[in-house]
Amino acid sequence: MTGWLRRQRALADYTLAALARRRVKNAGLLLIYALVVFIVASATLFSSAIRKEAEIVLAEAPELIIQDLVMGRHAMISGELVEELVGIRGVSGVKGRLWGYFYDRVNGANYTLMVPLDETLVPARGEAIFGEALPRTRGLNWDKAPLFLSRFPGDLFRLNPAGRLESDSALVSADLILIGEEDFRSFFELPEGVYTDIAVSIRNSREIGTIVEKAGRLLPHARLITRDEISRTYQKLFSWREGIMVVLAGACVLAFAVFAAEKASGLSAEETREIGILKAIGWDTGDVIAMKLWEGGLISIGAFLLGTVLAYLHVFAFDAALFASVLKGWSVIYPDFALTPMIDGLQLSALFFLTVLPYTAATIVPIWRAATADPDQVMR
Repeated sequence: MTGWLRRQRALADYTLAALARRRVKNAGLLLIYALVVFIVASATLFSSAIRKEAEIVLAEAPELIIQDLVMGRHAMISGELVEELVGIRGVSGVKGRLWGYFYDRVNGANYTLMVPLDETLVPARGEAIFGEALPRTRGLNWDKAPLFLSRFPGDLFRLNPAGRLESDSALVSADLILIGEEDFRSFFELPEGVYTDIAVSIRNSREIGTIVEKAGRLLPHARLITRDEISRTYQKLFSWREGIMVVLAGACVLAFAVFAAEKASGLSAEETREIGILKAIGWDTGDVIAMKLWEGGLISIGAFLLGTVLAYLHVFAFDAALFASVLKGWSVIYPDFALTPMIDGLQLSALFFLTVLPYTAATIVPIWRAATADPDQVMR
């Protein structure tokens, strides 16, 4: 075993020296290779981290949301249904929710106005709690400047700042405006006794399916949405956005595939001559193949590590500045929040096998042909 290790160390030392002799060519190959890994790894790491953020945020969401449907479209739901739902066994709480969207013609952004379910967060009349991105995009002072919203020409609805939402919830609250119920109904001209939807809290998560079935019989025309369904929707959304970046990286991957195919078609004259000299001085076929596998492995693994580390820094140190807008998906208001480092081992393993193994394997056939030929013929 010790002799085998010494042999591999000697092969690795010779391979490093051989790589240094062709440093310009190998450096260019390393950078192109690392670029391919960087693009795909950045999309993978960002998507994994933002999916994890969504899971953390949705952990506090209601177990069940009930919406009324009219002609297949979401409609306001009667508050009278709250009392009926409270009577279902296993339900710990039922509250009507008020939320809606508003298009701001000033900057082309869409805001979400909402009455918080937590009564401690409900601001006073004429006041609002703003999400992280809203004052930033409007150029407002957090503590002093009021926000004016215009619903139609000649109208101004004033909201004085009562606080701001923390940036750690910016994934879902960047465009959020929390206001009181009176202001909400006045702003949207909404009558009393109706809500946007109903939030249902359930004591035992194992009973969600049973309660959904009972609520469905009670409200046959309503749409029932569980927290797990919302979570799966977010996962699919971010996976789809990740796929966009992977497709955009397809050109780089294709170029790399062409290069790998060219590598498999044969060695350069210089490399062939080097193998012939090594055979002439006593190297056997196994040593030559092992040396070239060391060369391919060092380049591919080095490129993988370099691309992955740069992707990690790009996503978690620089907030994925190159393509965050594509993966976040906001058209005007972009949330400003720090991602918690999240590494998906399965995805990185798949990336490793898709990039490292093909290049390393592409070197075997031409090396075997050159290593098994007569040294004098190879050098000629």
